[in-house]
Amino acid sequence: MKIGFIGLGAMGFPMARHLTKEHEVIVWNRTREKAERHAREFGSRLARDLSDCAAAEVIITMLPTSREVDEIVDKLLPHLRRGTLWIDATSGDPNDSRETAKRLADKGVAFVDAPVTGATVGAENATLTIMIGGSAEDFARAREVLRLCGKTIIHVGSIGSGHAIKVLTNSIMGATVWITSECLLLAKQFGIDLKTALEVTNAGSGRSNASENLLPMRLRDGKWPLVFKLVHHDKDIRIASSIAHQQHASTPLLALTQQLFTAALHELGDQADYIEVAKVIAAMNGTKW
Repeated sequence: MKIGFIGLGAMGFPMARHLTKEHEVIVWNRTREKAERHAREFGSRLARDLSDCAAAEVIITMLPTSREVDEIVDKLLPHLRRGTLWIDATSGDPNDSRETAKRLADKGVAFVDAPVTGATVGAENATLTIMIGGSAEDFARAREVLRLCGKTIIHVGSIGSGHAIKVLTNSIMGATVWITSECLLLAKQFGIDLKTALEVTNAGSGRSNASENLLPMRLRDGKWPLVFKLVHHDKDIRIASSIAHQQHASTPLLALTQQLFTAALHELGDQADYIEVAKVIAAMNGTKW
């Protein structure tokens, strides 16, 4: 199958590599050098220009936001072929996705939103969890392609559902990282050894992915790898807050989480990892992580 892959960032680069194992993959990236390296190292085909991707049976976008996806749609729309499947793996806005799907449907192009979770290690090892919104038929087509990139692929509902559940689960993670950081650093201020605080937390009801996997290496070992940029996490929580507004839902903790992450973004800058909000919490309390 011929696949056009657009967006070779930290997640897209290895995902496109996995697809080359069984498919002809045409790669395009805004920074052309990345696409050239991908073609050189993994045997994908370098697109001469963006319109080359329109010849593919499946187009995959893995971009920062829905805005960039819409820009790509604008450029490719005149060249698209009826029967093409567009898989948007961007962590996007479900409302934008529905509008994009309508535009593509007018050209006879099917659309699914298929954001992923599992961080860069999941992309490298093809163990991502992929949540897909779209019709049952389009989900089946997308699953056959994405099985090379992910371990768990779930049909979550109609178009937009994938993007919705992605930002909602990211919001849960954001809130969990924040409260866990607060409590662990408070334990340290009280005089409890951080290693001990983590041991107790992970043996009890406060256990979470944040306490088991994310925070120990940061707070205990002082290692702060970049896993997922804070600017993108903040964007996701903002989208989740907008969903709550549209649904007239009362979500005070979600609103607070959004405010806290936006404040942390202003403090840390757009190159920070989202787990670095723990540094902001430490600074707020005059302590050291």
